Amino acid sequence: MNPTVEPLPVHGHVPERQAVINLSAIAHNIGTLRSIAAPAKLMAVVKADAYGHGMLPVARTALAAGADWLGTAHVSEALQLRAAGIDAPVLAWLHTPSTDFAAAVAAGIDVGCSGWELEHIAAAARAQERPARIHLKIDTGLGRNGCSMAGWDALVSDAIAYQDEGLLRVVGVFSHLAVADEPHRPETDAQLEVFREAVAIAEDAGADLEVRHIANTPATLSRPDAHFDLVRTGLGIYGLSPFEDRTSAQLGLVPAMTLQTRVALCKDVPAGQGVSYGLNFVSNRPTTLGLIPLGYADGIPRVATGGPVRVNGTTYPVVGRIAMDQMVIDLGPDGRAGFSGAEVPGSALGCAAVLFGDGSDGGPLVEQWAEAAGTVNYEVVTRISGRVPRSYVGGA
Repeated sequence: MNPTVEPLPVHGHVPERQAVINLSAIAHNIGTLRSIAAPAKLMAVVKADAYGHGMLPVARTALAAGADWLGTAHVSEALQLRAAGIDAPVLAWLHTPSTDFAAAVAAGIDVGCSGWELEHIAAAARAQERPARIHLKIDTGLGRNGCSMAGWDALVSDAIAYQDEGLLRVVGVFSHLAVADEPHRPETDAQLEVFREAVAIAEDAGADLEVRHIANTPATLSRPDAHFDLVRTGLGIYGLSPFEDRTSAQLGLVPAMTLQTRVALCKDVPAGQGVSYGLNFVSNRPTTLGLIPLGYADGIPRVATGGPVRVNGTTYPVVGRIAMDQMVIDLGPDGRAGFSGAEVPGSALGCAAVLFGDGSDGGPLVEQWAEAAGTVNYEVVTRISGRVPRSYVGGA
């Protein structure tokens, strides 16, 4: 051991690993989508911790940028918004028998209702001595939650009966589209037809609707006839494209998350060097390997071999199998040349390594990781785990 070794310098600009969330990008995307949806109002969907971006900072930014509503899947998520002092309209729509409807009613959270929940919502309203606000959900063809057309008349009738008792108000009718990200498909037209019929039935029965809503991000961008009174935008507010043939930039959106770390090890290896579990990659020439301290425990898909990592302005592929905490990139036979800001001269050790960002510098995009993993951009950002700290820049 050498007691005279100097401690490594502390790099304030590049932590070990982080997801940097650009709130200015969120605000920009809200403005872009609002202008497209107008005169319809806009709901910013912040479920799943705002698709991995951080629910509370995103919710506050979205509202400051002009969002009219917030949307969550679960009541528990909506209650977190209320506990943080956010009093904007919030809708929660995915429930189980364990859902705390009483807490939702007490907090003034709008509740989606597909059928079985109705009596429980009414009971909660009776106990709270406060009418519930509900949005009846019609299944127009997606085949998940929502009431089928066969049961719609009965659900509407029961809801209106509770409304007449003063236990609730039917303030919305909504549904969800199955293939709006494929605009050429005719199923969207069929769903919209069913939706219009369901709305007419509810209104004829006595529902005084404040909002009718079915459009998600792709329908907001491609189907003006689906906007109705409110659009529910999720992926788009995070700056990601729902379409295979159109990029975020082409849609006027800015990706809000940059995932980055620092190169943890840099070493030369000979030809024939195997890399990572299974030795599925073997170097065919002398090369330099860089160790990237992110893995599937951080949310990087294990199968995404070939995913891009940008170091000092050059993008390198992941080689070998992605492990729980780390992955390896091939820096090439000249991999010790041209690295600035490194811990060791002529080495990539300590250099910033970006897995994806907004692409403004020509760097990798989240869609490239989705392609490497055989999945969609939604999944990649949403699964970035809590072990990766979030930091925030910008704002509305």
